[in-house]
Amino acid sequence: MKSSNRMLTIAVVLLLLINVLLVSMMLWKKNNSNFDRDKGNPTDFIAKELGLNDQQKADFKKLKDDHFTSIKPLFDSIRTLKKAMFDLMRNENVSDSSVTKISDLIAEQQAKIDIDAVKHFREVRAMFSGDQQIKYDSLIGKMMKRRWSSSNGWKGNDSIGKK
Repeated sequence: MKSSNRMLTIAVVLLLLINVLLVSMMLWKKNNSNFDRDKGNPTDFIAKELGLNDQQKADFKKLKDDHFTSIKPLFDSIRTLKKAMFDLMRNENVSDSSVTKISDLIAEQQAKIDIDAVKHFREVRAMFSGDQQIKYDSLIGKMMKRRWSSSNGWKGNDSIGKK
């Protein structure tokens, strides 16, 4: 009986140590990989890094707000289409062509978002001076690389532009 109590005590202590270690690792990773916490929100970060004046900040905010307003319906459409597509899984007799058709519609909406994003980035870039454009190009490149990276936790999603 003493042996099983001792084994149980050792097992509980080991599990507690493992839990403490895992929680510590999760907190450490969260604190070291959060863009917003480390550098503020992306808009403020870009304004600071590029040294924008008040007029540029106002223009930048307007362009950003207009962009998010224009793409929100597209994200809403994608969300609705994805729901419809995954609702098809309940139907055992649904054809692959039905799924493909909805998938193609999603791709069309995503293409519109991508085209609008490039247009937006060009409009924003045009409002900057030469040195600011170089810094902006570098920042956007880093942000896109980070977005596409599979090794971090930040990804774009359908809640873009929401707070």
